[in-house]
Amino acid sequence: MNIVIAIVVLVVATVLFHFLSPWWFTPIASNWGAIDTTINITFIITGVVFVIVNLFMAYAIYRFRYQKERKAHYEPESKKLEAWLTGLTALGIAALLAPGLVVWGKFVSPPEDAMTVEVVGRQWHWMYRFPGEDGVLGVTDPRLVSEENPFGISPQDPAGRDDILIVSNTLHLPLHQPIKMKMRSQDVLHNFAVPEFRAKMDMVPGMVTTMWMEPTRIGNFEVVCMQLCGMAHHAMRGRVVVQEVEDFTQWLNSHPTFAETQTEAYWGSISDGQALYATCAGCHGQNGEGVASLQAPRLSGLERGYLQRQLRYYRDGVRGMHEADTAGQQMAAMMVLLPDDDAIRDVVAYISTLPEIPAPPTIEGNVARGATYYDSCKDCHGSQGEGNHYTRAPRLAGQHDWYLARQLANFHTGVRGSHAGDDYGSQMRLFAQRVQNREAFYDLMAYINSLEPANRAD
Repeated sequence: MNIVIAIVVLVVATVLFHFLSPWWFTPIASNWGAIDTTINITFIITGVVFVIVNLFMAYAIYRFRYQKERKAHYEPESKKLEAWLTGLTALGIAALLAPGLVVWGKFVSPPEDAMTVEVVGRQWHWMYRFPGEDGVLGVTDPRLVSEENPFGISPQDPAGRDDILIVSNTLHLPLHQPIKMKMRSQDVLHNFAVPEFRAKMDMVPGMVTTMWMEPTRIGNFEVVCMQLCGMAHHAMRGRVVVQEVEDFTQWLNSHPTFAETQTEAYWGSISDGQALYATCAGCHGQNGEGVASLQAPRLSGLERGYLQRQLRYYRDGVRGMHEADTAGQQMAAMMVLLPDDDAIRDVVAYISTLPEIPAPPTIEGNVARGATYYDSCKDCHGSQGEGNHYTRAPRLAGQHDWYLARQLANFHTGVRGSHAGDDYGSQMRLFAQRVQNREAFYDLMAYINSLEPANRAD
């Protein structure tokens, strides 16, 4: 009898939890209400079956409970019962599959007036590409991927020259505009998903997959990867910003075309950058070697894209605004000397020509223990701390250990990585939690100091 009561209570509690639970779908932000309807149909069918099967089981346990004077009846088979069970099961499966197949057919069949955007996934970030005035995306080749050509666009294809490149985790989309999303991966399996859109699609290396949707309300929506893709899978996130058409057009026009990124001017003027760097040298040294007494880290040897991104963060208030980041506040104040992207590219172009002078170690720790902590770092920063522009991770080997320790502490406490615009900093915040105390910080720094700084990724 106790089992019967437990089963009935389980059924009642489950049904009540379903209807009274505070956890439900996020408010939808696209045209795919049909997906919610399909899921609700699934809930109804499986819910009814769950209730019927469990209550019947409770009834059978009670009705045919053990009684000393009762003798069991043996019936090896029943064609009538088998026919009913087979028919009802087939009907239930058809009812579960049919709505999904109908919606799926629409999901992968974009309307003719849909705007095309390409989504590129790579450990552990997103990039986006829009066709230019010709409305056609240029062909790509994985063998062409490099720091200067992260999408691998063929320079020989005229259709690709006006493609607009978004090397960022943030995608903007216009309101009430059908969007055809072409998706590809540059390394492993990924899955682009925006829960509020009810839209997701696998991204398979060597394939181009598609889906479409139409944003229906303005807002910021999180992008997540829903396919286990490696060490930092949980941190592979981004944002979709839905806005009015005029605001979207302004945002899109602020990004370069592929042709523009292939010019020397796009990467900055070394001579102009040298003049701008004269002020920077007062803190960071004539050769970008850094000055510990001024809390200024080494700049030489850092990848251009990383330096440009950090300078923009300081300029735009993404970094250096926290009250506990006194050194960052000083750097943010100096950005009046680099007011626009051209100035930032120029000074970075000059810094990239400076000789690489490794910083002397100042922190002692247990190298062996530090190696275990670094296991979580090497997938992004490289096995020798050489950095990796594919994962947007800076070089660590040869950097001032006191600076690395301070930044790791800043990520750990939220001084860095808390701003909504710091996509890569938010990833670092998650990994920084593994290093829990000062001793662990020093052990990790000691191991990084043992790495060979000459080994650098291309």
